[in-house]
Amino acid sequence: MVKKSRLGWHILFGFISFLLVPWIDNTSSSAQAVNEFCQLSPAAVREKENLRIASFKGDKSAQSRYQNLLKQHAQIIRDCRRRTWPQNQAVWLRLYPCDIAGGAIEQIMDRVVNQGYNQVYVETFYDGRVLLPLRSNPTVWPSVIQTAGAEHVDLLATAIQRGRERGLKVYSWMYTTNFGFSYAQREDREDVIARNGKGQTSLYVVDNGTQVFIDPYHPQARRDYYLMVQEVLRRRPDGILFDYIRYPRQAGTNSIATRVTDLWLYSPATQQALLQRVQNRKGWELVRRFLAQGYVSASDINQVDQLFPQEGEPMWQGRTQNSSKALTNAQRQPQLQWDLWQLSVAHTMQGIVDFLEMAAYPAQQLGIPAGAVFFPYGNQIVGRGYDSRLQPWDRFPRNLEFHAMSYANCGSHTCITDEVQRVVNTVRPGTKVIPAIAGNWGTSIGNRPPLEVQMRALRRYANRIEGISHFAYSWQFPQHDRDRKFCRI
Repeated sequence: MVKKSRLGWHILFGFISFLLVPWIDNTSSSAQAVNEFCQLSPAAVREKENLRIASFKGDKSAQSRYQNLLKQHAQIIRDCRRRTWPQNQAVWLRLYPCDIAGGAIEQIMDRVVNQGYNQVYVETFYDGRVLLPLRSNPTVWPSVIQTAGAEHVDLLATAIQRGRERGLKVYSWMYTTNFGFSYAQREDREDVIARNGKGQTSLYVVDNGTQVFIDPYHPQARRDYYLMVQEVLRRRPDGILFDYIRYPRQAGTNSIATRVTDLWLYSPATQQALLQRVQNRKGWELVRRFLAQGYVSASDINQVDQLFPQEGEPMWQGRTQNSSKALTNAQRQPQLQWDLWQLSVAHTMQGIVDFLEMAAYPAQQLGIPAGAVFFPYGNQIVGRGYDSRLQPWDRFPRNLEFHAMSYANCGSHTCITDEVQRVVNTVRPGTKVIPAIAGNWGTSIGNRPPLEVQMRALRRYANRIEGISHFAYSWQFPQHDRDRKFCRI
């Protein structure tokens, strides 16, 4: 009986093993189908592309095989990303009018998957244009697609759908306070454009003439942008990213803001909001003089004291009451001027933070992740001045994703990891940090090392970072990007 029992177990085990062999083999081949960065093998890429071409030529058999292969590849990437750091890997993508052609979006999304990505950030608002259908665009910005006969084509919705069919999460990537040149051409929006104290609007301090930064305090700017965000969210992207949450980057000595006239404080709405932070008439008059002159003198302080003798110290938000009775006006002047400068900088930055919170609110109400895109040194203090971008990312809401553009270019990965380190050290625990790095797989671009070199260097932050993005699809497929950009429909 004992021998028969053992024999029965051997037979049963052999039968189970026989059933499991195909599953074991498939799992093994799936794992072998990708490299350490979850990229599909060249053979798998060729097979899928051949099926895509055949299916769009009407081959019914190829269509079925193509769809099955998409599902298989989606599962392979899903499994690989689950066991491989980073768990989320994204690529930044700009679409063009030519991408409305049959099979074009499919080819792009296939290539994204082939490279091991499970997320794609589709540029939705940029250079003063929005990726909404011409006939369903209630915003003040022109549509990206102006092609005759394609007035109802919804390229954003198509990209979201085609991406999801391949296992991708599709985020909408949008410029924020940079409204684009087309916005500046509207006569009814002149007061919305940001102005500094040198008589310049933001249109005239950017070399390429395509960037126009707005006054984030202006209610019209907020209404225009809020409407566009709502329209984009109607397509239900998997997330939304806000880029250009800052003021213009300037060159030379203008790259550092050291005087109040360097700040974008001189549009009516911003100044009105600033004066609302003032808490007494002495404060109001000193702020007014500081903006007009760029400084306050001992004489100004004396005149303000005489104008409002019943009041104590000039007061505004953030300033504490200090007893200065024993000090002369000349002695009070340096501290008052410093306090006015700090008030002006803080107010300028707060406009950016408030605008971002407003923009992200509709997504958060729908439970759609929202993220902020920024430069790690965009908030840098230089001596007594500030980086001209005045990008206060360290004050951004912590419930946002923090997409740090770590694009430093020094010939190695060290300056890139330094930027990531600065962000990781600054943000509060629990903040989701997703660095964005620039480059290409397998080759250096300019002075930047290949992506795999940067990725291996960033692995040291695996306990703090679950996602990384790569700028951009156009860098990885430059010829394909050019062909799509300049094709004729």
